[in-house]
Amino acid sequence: MNSRTKWFVVSGSTCLTVMLLVGSLLGKSADQQSDVYKHLTVFSDVVAHIKSEYVEEPDMKAVTLGALNGMLEAIDPFASYLNADQYRDYQRNKDLKRAGVGLILSKKFGYLGVVDAIPESPAAKAGLVTGDMLEGINGITTRDMALASAEMLLQGESGTPVELSVVRVRRPEPTKVSLIRANIVLPAVESKIIDDGVGYVNIDALSPALVKDVATAVQRLQKEGAKKLVVDVRSCATGTPDDGIALANLFLNKGRITYVKGQRYPQKNFDADPAKAITALPMAVLTNSGTADAAEIMAAAVQDNKRGKVVGERTHGDAAVRQPITMDDGGVIILSVAKYYSPDGKAIQDTGVVPGTPIREAEVQMEFDDNGLPIVSTKDLEEKKKTENDPVVKKALEALANG
Repeated sequence: MNSRTKWFVVSGSTCLTVMLLVGSLLGKSADQQSDVYKHLTVFSDVVAHIKSEYVEEPDMKAVTLGALNGMLEAIDPFASYLNADQYRDYQRNKDLKRAGVGLILSKKFGYLGVVDAIPESPAAKAGLVTGDMLEGINGITTRDMALASAEMLLQGESGTPVELSVVRVRRPEPTKVSLIRANIVLPAVESKIIDDGVGYVNIDALSPALVKDVATAVQRLQKEGAKKLVVDVRSCATGTPDDGIALANLFLNKGRITYVKGQRYPQKNFDADPAKAITALPMAVLTNSGTADAAEIMAAAVQDNKRGKVVGERTHGDAAVRQPITMDDGGVIILSVAKYYSPDGKAIQDTGVVPGTPIREAEVQMEFDDNGLPIVSTKDLEEKKKTENDPVVKKALEALANG
């Protein structure tokens, strides 16, 4: 690449990113505009130094892509930038019910982080857990890969393989893991009586149908003599905000469940409908870092309305309205345009839900064979957590006993 061509590439790359930033100037005060211009100047200086001083000729397309995705990740770990070709693929595939591996992902340090693996999915059977990171998909590095692009790569025809390079929690060396895509079935709601008259409801995923199943389970437990409830939404990361609102309303007969608002998105409040509440039993909600989106809305509503205790670990932080914003070149930014807030006014995506009764989960010691697969079934390990001997369940029972 000659110097003149390189100059045009660098200039074009800089302009593309600058265009995204300049949009934020509109409607801002003079002081705010001045602050944004300072950041733009810094960005231009960095690009100039990359052009003139980097040890070898840089791939400015990669530099631009990295800058765009890094900027998006800094404000929204679920945001994506897709070029025109990628966006056309995204539109073709987004409404198709394609097979997958059962991973819920977000961006973390430029790579893809695992928020949760749906129980009994190919990813869960391979032992992928919250906190693991995907270094590569089918030989393609995930560094600066758009989240939407990664999700498309993981999907395909049922029965076809997908190769992952995984950096596991407490196992820093990358492991090659081969998964076979499958049609993902959301796990059923589980319920039982534990301890002395305490009803336990385990929710691993949410959907409108599963919210109805929770209602049925709670009503059955009350008929069986339950006097208190433990609702376990640890590692529950599927479901829409509407599912979380509907779930919260089962336990709330008054008060605000959540509200949503954005810079150009008018505030909308969601208040409890007394007719939809099904129980007034004292309750505790169990959370961890894999609790996300719908389940977070429910946990925040229970805690802020003082309807029950939230016990466990801080949740992941994901409850937002995301929309594609088209660019002049046919590309798109998929960005959070509004956030859901707890009744006390905290943006769930920013802060997660911090339990009033904190306790860390016991570390699960998982061993793997030479193929990177768990020696012990992850289902067996999960089931061990859902008993009275689980430290988090124990803490919840103590919290309920103490009122």
